[in-house]
Amino acid sequence: MNNREFGKKGEDIACEYLVKNGYEILERNKHFSKFCEIDIIAKYKKKIVFVEVKTRKNANLGTPFEAITKTKYHNIKTGVLYYLRENRVKDYQIDAIGITLFPKLEIKHLKNL
Repeated sequence: MNNREFGKKGEDIACEYLVKNGYEILERNKHFSKFCEIDIIAKYKKKIVFVEVKTRKNANLGTPFEAITKTKYHNIKTGVLYYLRENRVKDYQIDAIGITLFPKLEIKHLKNL
């Protein structure tokens, strides 16, 4: 499995998790520029939620959240600003979902980064 397939698998798991928890998936892999992509844009109640998903096979090389660098977070915020300009959004937040696949599936959801 290459990195793209691996990332898509993690995003699929994150979408299933979000839907089970009452979120409506609006968009996936929304590109705003070469460096700026939002993995999942969802709606929870009346709030738009921008979700960054990081997936790891195991925790041997660190947690999924350790992969969200300052630069990555800046790029996410840039994408959010583009989206807010294009759409009338009053209430929003940025979340991150970390997925570790082995030895057992573990999903962690950090809200309102």
